[in-house]
Amino acid sequence: MDKSLIRNFSIIAHIDHGKSTLADRILELTGAVDRRHKGDQLLDDMDLEKERGITIKASMVRLSYRAKDGKDYVLNLIDTPGHVDFTYEVSKSLSACEGAVLVIDAGQGIEAQTIANYYLALENNLEIIPVINKIDLTSIDLPKVKHQVENVLGFKESDIILASAKMGQGIDEILERVVSVIPAPAGEPGHPLKALIFDCRYDPYKGVVIFAKVVDGSIDPKTQLEMMHSGKTYRIEELGVFKNLQYSKVDSLTCGEAGYFTANIRDPREILIGDTITDVKNPCGESLPGFRKLKPLVFCGIYPVNPGDFPELRDAMDKLKLSDASFVFEPENSQSFGTGFRCGFLGLLHMEIVQERLEREYNLNLILTVPNVVYRLTLRDGTAIDVDTPAKLPEATEIAEAFEPCVKLMMIIPIDAIDPVCDFTKSRRGTFKSSEYLGEDRVKLNFEIPLSEIIVDFYDNLKSQTKGYGSLDYEFSGYQPIKLVKLDVMINGNICDAFSSLMAREKAYARAHALVNKLKELIPRQLFEVAIQATVAGQILASAKVRSVGKHVTAKCYGGDITRKRKLWEQQKQGKKRLKQFGKVEIPQEAFLEVLKI
Repeated sequence: MDKSLIRNFSIIAHIDHGKSTLADRILELTGAVDRRHKGDQLLDDMDLEKERGITIKASMVRLSYRAKDGKDYVLNLIDTPGHVDFTYEVSKSLSACEGAVLVIDAGQGIEAQTIANYYLALENNLEIIPVINKIDLTSIDLPKVKHQVENVLGFKESDIILASAKMGQGIDEILERVVSVIPAPAGEPGHPLKALIFDCRYDPYKGVVIFAKVVDGSIDPKTQLEMMHSGKTYRIEELGVFKNLQYSKVDSLTCGEAGYFTANIRDPREILIGDTITDVKNPCGESLPGFRKLKPLVFCGIYPVNPGDFPELRDAMDKLKLSDASFVFEPENSQSFGTGFRCGFLGLLHMEIVQERLEREYNLNLILTVPNVVYRLTLRDGTAIDVDTPAKLPEATEIAEAFEPCVKLMMIIPIDAIDPVCDFTKSRRGTFKSSEYLGEDRVKLNFEIPLSEIIVDFYDNLKSQTKGYGSLDYEFSGYQPIKLVKLDVMINGNICDAFSSLMAREKAYARAHALVNKLKELIPRQLFEVAIQATVAGQILASAKVRSVGKHVTAKCYGGDITRKRKLWEQQKQGKKRLKQFGKVEIPQEAFLEVLKI
């Protein structure tokens, strides 16, 4: 194939700005789907994506397009997620492209993730095509949004394409701009094979399906491949491209093309996203740089409700990691739940999505512990350790210094919400850095804030403060000192490690009372009284009791001496003491989920 006729590009944008709808219209215009397959979110193949209306997994499809110059082009389109928690999907997709279509909502204008994705594309030296979408809406101020795109992102008015993905307006102009502005892929067909693995999936019939972009050379079904990172070799079983929303076999993939192959790989742990593929017989000199690896920011424990499901959970996580390389996990043991995994995520939504995918796709019933961030400790003997779970925290006498991770927080909000948003952010230990006005009614605020303060409900509160018009993006900035404590929850004198968490000392009192009050509501009444206590270093900060279920033991007594009733009451009292001593408190699964939201 003539590589000058190949165009590799992604669609990037803030969440809910119309990326998937634009991808649907492009698929329809290029004939990739017929009328029988028309629908919404065609590239979103998970039920979870369709239900929530968000893209979770980047999807690639190959399209054929005849341009106005009469040439037939091959377009490799990648639709990417928009939420900040799935930035890793965007970064690895951009590594396989030469250009990007940046979509801006005409009703909302430039948002935080719009700017973040714009700079991500610039880091990859991509050609960027700005598109203002949803111009069919009646309540938009188009000149204002154009002014934002010109001032904030530095585009000329002539660069901007006006489109309505819903109505199909501007799609032809976007495709013409793609073939005329985005460069053809670089590389030499005659050089040794060098290809980048940018995605993987697990198929129950094909096994591990690897998506790769050929940078130099070519691949055919007879090529024996070597993974340069692991050194393992494989023979190709099937080679093809994802075309017309289905796998399609091809005879070869040449320089500049993107496609897939299978090689009877049954162990998902053998594949590393970002690895370089070469030919065993004619290897290339050096591997490709890959792409920026993002470190998990939020950690929590995931355990099966039924301990016998642990092997199924381990297999499910191995398969899930193929399609989500930013998800990391390692085995751990809990006193309350037995054997499970300590898992790392890019954010709370990422954690929620992984949990739902494990439960839906692999039919598992799971319990999650309270999310924590990674704290860095310096011990008195001079050693430095990282702590991502309360169980790993040493005794207070052993700790010399403790440090917590911080992030640079960027928020784009309406001007009239500056005061409440600043007050709220400062109440979460945020430090104001700078502000920048984006037109007449919006402002960009930059704060530095501890990561632990934003991972749970910060985004929801920001939306409330700004009436739904606020957006945020963040990136890791470093560590700062903290007075770290471990908050334990004791139920009838026994520590329940699922509710244990690490936090700043000044936050412990308020958190303890909120936790105890929530558990008092959620734990059902037992046959005995349940005492709930929140403690720090043995000191009780908050406590509550769940009354026992009452039983009218004197109902059968009619008249007679009071001593008979007292005898029955005393017997009941002794029985409840025995139950409290030997009984096990039943905590519903909903309690573990609700505590995450406090």
